[in-house]
Amino acid sequence: MTPIKGNRLMSTQADLAKRMYVGLFFVTLATLMYEILLTRIFSVTMWYHFAFGAISIAMFGMTVGAIIVYLRPNTFTEDRVRYHMAASALLFAVTVVVSFLTHICIPVVTDSLLLSITGLYALILTYVVISVPFVFSGICVCLALTKFPRNVSKLYAADLAGAALGCVLVIYTLKITDGPTAVFVVALLAGIGSVVFATEAGHTRLRRLAIAASLGLFVSAAGHTVLVHKQRPLVRLMWVKNKLEYPPLYEKWNSFSRVTVRGSTAEPRKPFGWGLSSVYPKDRRINQLGMTIDAGAGTVLTAYNETSNDVEHLKYDLINLVHYIRPESKVLVVGTGGGRDIVSALAFGQKSVLGVEINENIVNIVNNRFGDFTGHLDRRPEVTFVVDEARSYIARQQDRFDIIQVSLIDTAAASAAGAFVLTENSLYTVEAWKIFLERLTDKGVLTFSRWYFGNRPAEVYRLTALGCESLMQVGAKDPRKHIIIVRQMGDKGWHFPVGVATMLVSKAPFSEKDLSIVTDVTDRMKFERVLTPDLALDPTFERIASGKDLDAFTSQFPLNIAAPTDDSPFFFHMLRLENMFSREVLNQGEWDFNHKAVYVLLALLLTVFLLTLLCIFVPLVLTTKKATLTGALPLFVFFACIGFGFLLVEISQMQRLIVFLGHPTYGLSVVLFSLLLSSGCGSYWTQTIGETKLTRTALAHLLVLVGVLALFGSLTPHAMRAFQESTTPLRILVATGILLPLGLFMGMAFPLGMKMASDRSVVLTPWLWGINGATSVCASVLAVAIALSAGISTSYWTGVSCYVVGVAAFLWAGRGRRP
Repeated sequence: MTPIKGNRLMSTQADLAKRMYVGLFFVTLATLMYEILLTRIFSVTMWYHFAFGAISIAMFGMTVGAIIVYLRPNTFTEDRVRYHMAASALLFAVTVVVSFLTHICIPVVTDSLLLSITGLYALILTYVVISVPFVFSGICVCLALTKFPRNVSKLYAADLAGAALGCVLVIYTLKITDGPTAVFVVALLAGIGSVVFATEAGHTRLRRLAIAASLGLFVSAAGHTVLVHKQRPLVRLMWVKNKLEYPPLYEKWNSFSRVTVRGSTAEPRKPFGWGLSSVYPKDRRINQLGMTIDAGAGTVLTAYNETSNDVEHLKYDLINLVHYIRPESKVLVVGTGGGRDIVSALAFGQKSVLGVEINENIVNIVNNRFGDFTGHLDRRPEVTFVVDEARSYIARQQDRFDIIQVSLIDTAAASAAGAFVLTENSLYTVEAWKIFLERLTDKGVLTFSRWYFGNRPAEVYRLTALGCESLMQVGAKDPRKHIIIVRQMGDKGWHFPVGVATMLVSKAPFSEKDLSIVTDVTDRMKFERVLTPDLALDPTFERIASGKDLDAFTSQFPLNIAAPTDDSPFFFHMLRLENMFSREVLNQGEWDFNHKAVYVLLALLLTVFLLTLLCIFVPLVLTTKKATLTGALPLFVFFACIGFGFLLVEISQMQRLIVFLGHPTYGLSVVLFSLLLSSGCGSYWTQTIGETKLTRTALAHLLVLVGVLALFGSLTPHAMRAFQESTTPLRILVATGILLPLGLFMGMAFPLGMKMASDRSVVLTPWLWGINGATSVCASVLAVAIALSAGISTSYWTGVSCYVVGVAAFLWAGRGRRP
């Protein structure tokens, strides 16, 4: 080996310059930031269930990078490690921009995906194009973590610290600019990493290229941000949900939504209504603007002032039925959207209305950007807006409300995912409804509105089961006396009639007066009563509303209509995996509810499983030094197990704590930041573990890891219940306290295994890193599949079991370790 540049080679036995850690920090920061950003962009350009696949594609791309390093040892030699790290970081920066621009030009025709070769090809092309930058990121990170084994603890710590900061930085980047511009910010960060590596490598030309690219990306990001604020961006999404999108009136991004406003403030249009009565005059026109979230969920902004009669149509809308039976009420609206439910309460003359909206961009659009159009609702003395997650906010309230109204919250988002959001929903669980019912006055009413599918209204069946279970848990003897369901059917959609149903759940049994008013209003408006204390449209509603042996009944039903709980908070997921191709389900129309999302999940699970096997066995077939594989089986098992274990624990804790924290941004940022940062600290801690006592000391740390996982896995559900009514900062503190010990010990496993592997054979380490990445890809999909079918707790304990097997494999590997 020939030294270069004043003996700057620094073999694997020497200490690294600080610049190496800084460069790796920037590359991994950009990598995780882009991974999260892609899920946000895919949610807009495609559908939510395809967005979930972005995580797997990113991780698989990095795994491919590791396999390339393993298969090309003559290319990635020790004397050129720094050069290749700089070059791969620069290629990462460049391909991030190129692949993104390519993606937004590809029309992914997802509606015909299952039957169309063209649609399938477009999807595959999208994922291949998007994976390219992650291949270069994987090469860079793999070189850092496998070519300097004595420094792997510190390097892995820098890796995880960068990834942790990326979780937070993407949130604030999207507060300042939009999604496309954030892509340039990601590329800039990767470019800075390349500059640092090129400086350390002493390669002047590469450094100049990296500096020039970084300056260009900085100017592009800064300049385009100015254009975004002026609503005149040069780079915008083109193909959105199968359609070529034209520039909206207004567009605003954040870390969990992209909100657009369209229409004209001066052109009257037909009033929008979820369940507008057929007796409403069809020639009426009012001024309204359309607002969409992620090009799927829709709401409207209505022109409003005190003297206007343009909101009379709201009294003809089924979702406002509750206002007829509870006049002069204190109203709480969950999800204010364009302000429609707020205006409804004003139209009925209610005493006060409090609107809780999770998305601050929506509140700002309604009250500031388009405040002159909407009448500045926030300035009215009887109206209050709060930006918060509804469940946790309501849990903290001491006041009681006469009406809590939830009108089709998450409906369009669920429909966009084939009626199946691959995330949990904290508003549709028994635990949440108990909180809502407890915050009602003695005669208070909780009202939810959902879609009503004519052939088999599974969503409303499940809503009824949720209402019954919640009522019985708060002491109701006969839940049917507390429930009224009314529907308004619309045009034929999908393959059967689609309408809207409104469910009223009263804390006390409905009175004869209440029932008389409902009868009068529904007859006058030509709505249909589905379920009342003395009427049932079909036997299924009657059976569910009885509250008797609900578990036995729902378990035999073709779809999963059981009441969701916090451990399985997937209200929109009703298609059981085992019934995916059931003839009974297909013949009755349930195929259209969420089969696409389940199909994608199963296809993705099969795909990543096959790709994982390829990543494991193809290198074995292609490698020419078979002797290096002797005794590698226990190391293979160890790295595979910690890959599965880390992601299963991480995703299950994320699912749990999103319900606990409520806000999706908090769930994502707190969980990822806490786990990754503490894992980095754990990795750094292992730097002091020397070779002489590696097996014994490492085994002790790994056994403590299993104990900590078991302890906190048992305590987390209790902590969530104990602090569910606490303020958001306190709940974040509790969540962080749960996650830090987990991450601290989970972060030790990889560097300890890498130390043992490099002591056995340095050549094997890239392959082992690739195995760890490949199994992580598989686990990211498997975690969701397990949670959907068996609950979040099962997913978590599956991850713990993987770590137990991993500890046994480490002990096995240690017995064959050379002295």
